[in-house]
Amino acid sequence: MSTITENISLVRNRIAAAALACGRSPEQVGLLAVSKTQPARAIEEAWHAGLHDLGENYLQEALEKQAQLSHLPLTWHFLGHIQSNKTRAVAEHFDWVHSVDRLRTARRLSDQRPPGRNALNICLQVNISGEASKSGCTPGELPELALAVEKLDNVCLRGLMVIPQPSDNIREQHAAFAQARQLLEHVNELLQHPMDTLSMGMSGDLEAAVAEGATWVRIGTAIFGARP
Repeated sequence: MSTITENISLVRNRIAAAALACGRSPEQVGLLAVSKTQPARAIEEAWHAGLHDLGENYLQEALEKQAQLSHLPLTWHFLGHIQSNKTRAVAEHFDWVHSVDRLRTARRLSDQRPPGRNALNICLQVNISGEASKSGCTPGELPELALAVEKLDNVCLRGLMVIPQPSDNIREQHAAFAQARQLLEHVNELLQHPMDTLSMGMSGDLEAAVAEGATWVRIGTAIFGARP
């Protein structure tokens, strides 16, 4: 068994244990492999180990890998900050976008989604810890943004994405993820079609994220090892 295959098994076991410990089904938590800077051969190895959802931060690198791996039925998630001149390529080549933090970006993605494609799944990125170095709308801005995005034609508002300030303190991890869950619940009371997705938790804090309701955990290092 390869290292990547072994790592995927270990991560799935962590997810399952965390889910069962809080009364959730492991099937409620999707594993999204963050494959930025990883070569196409590593992604293909992960696919053979049963992992079909890939998250990429850098558009040009992602497009190159999509071309190299076009023979595989992969689902591609965009995770990075979206510049205005990149929205068309993201709308054309991805199935999910986890990093929408303003209405202008969502409108461009909706307008530029190719005819005949399914609606682009959207998560709104919330700057849950108020860090100046991170993208994301504020919790206060979220309700108005969600109500506006819900009305767009070619995107489907699925949920929220958060990247809390890193912490080794388990209580702090839980508190940040619980805040995201509570935001989702609050905004869902305002929407015609409630959101069902919480994209949160990475290699170092996935257990806390799962306990607080994560439906996607975004895992890079624990699957592929340190980035090149």
